[in-house]
Amino acid sequence: MVAPPNDHRHEVVITVDRQPHTVPVGRHLVADLKKLVGVTADRELDELKKGALVPLDDSGHITIHGGEVFISHVLTGGSA
Repeated sequence: MVAPPNDHRHEVVITVDRQPHTVPVGRHLVADLKKLVGVTADRELDELKKGALVPLDDSGHITIHGGEVFISHVLTGGSA
């Protein structure tokens, strides 16, 4: 069973922009995770997986296990 996000007994370290952050294990709304680690809403968050950056949608969810690495950057526009 995965601990609820507010269960501080089950916290792990993730890295965001080369800085360690302690966060609860479990499933998080990406927008909430950004707030938790101090990434402002006007920045995008990507996860580094197998050497590639994977964009995360603010309205999507991510499961934190510990050891994940993230990079934030200014929002980029799409082309029509």
